[in-house]
Amino acid sequence: MGSTLGRLFRVTTFGESHGVGLGAVVENIPAGLALGEEDIQIELDRRKPGQSRISTPRKEDDRVTILSGVFEGRTIGSPVAMVVYNENAREKDYSDFSDVYRPSHADYTYHVRYGHRTYRGGGRASARSTIGVVAAGAIARKLLRELAGVKIAAYVSSVHKIIAPDYLSLGADAIREKAESNDVRVPSAELAESMARSIQDARQSGDSLGGTISLLVENLPAGIGDPVFDRLDALLAQAMMAIPATKGIEIGSGFAGSEMTGFDHNDEFYMEDGKIRTRTNRSGGIQGGISNGEPITMRIAFKPTATISREQKSVNEKGEEVKLSVRGRHDPCVLPRAVPIVEAMAAIVLADQYLISQTARIDRIKDQP
Repeated sequence: MGSTLGRLFRVTTFGESHGVGLGAVVENIPAGLALGEEDIQIELDRRKPGQSRISTPRKEDDRVTILSGVFEGRTIGSPVAMVVYNENAREKDYSDFSDVYRPSHADYTYHVRYGHRTYRGGGRASARSTIGVVAAGAIARKLLRELAGVKIAAYVSSVHKIIAPDYLSLGADAIREKAESNDVRVPSAELAESMARSIQDARQSGDSLGGTISLLVENLPAGIGDPVFDRLDALLAQAMMAIPATKGIEIGSGFAGSEMTGFDHNDEFYMEDGKIRTRTNRSGGIQGGISNGEPITMRIAFKPTATISREQKSVNEKGEEVKLSVRGRHDPCVLPRAVPIVEAMAAIVLADQYLISQTARIDRIKDQP
């Protein structure tokens, strides 16, 4: 039913925006990984609502509870189940348009697909459903760091028409430190202020803004991924497109590469300290669907938040034309809170593919005479 991601490191998320709670079940985590609720909470705190003046005013602590799979601070090899209970849901904010299809929301498509839907905050289609993703991603991130030294960092690279310079060369640690120092999560205090003003202006006018997030993955070994349909870049793109409000993906040079010649675009190989490297990284760390050992770079485009307070036209379930002005608590720009979601999605895909590659390597060794 589309709620499970991964083949080996398998994540199943559950819950709705205004239901009892949300969470995830993660299967096939190697036993012995040091893991506590604090490891997961630090990432959920980055995603939770009400954390700044430019996010939704909905107040939720988003405290995670580990239900299974961990004993005495370490994983035991069985599925890890985690839940976050909703504490501040307000169904009355949605009662006036319970039978109205909100523009650019999933109200109509969910109704057509299932014949019955929850109108409370979008239900399963809400960005709040990413709580399970971020919780699982925290485990994946720790697994990758401890097994392979992989580092993952993302930052807001544009808001509407304000475009940040390329900060990928700073490295994952510096990006994380600088981006986490401001509400927008861009590695520049000056840009953060101008972006925040733009977001606040949109909110005051009853509107919303979109933009982009850039992602960097360091230290992923070469040889991760499979050809054809399970290409590493294809799996990463699928995961990113599963984030609500995502509308576009670039890997490496992205669309800019279409304007270059092959000579200019090709990443030439060279040797450095006994290791094969590329002089440029326009491939974004992936060639032929398999990692080449260079940093993975991506840019993800997010549309403006669909929930706005300006009056709009729509139709209800009877097909009657109506006007609506949406109340409720929503982000005027999803980008700052989407940064940890992007990182989590990347971590889940990469943890899954890394474990698969390690299993394949063991099988190859066994098959040798």
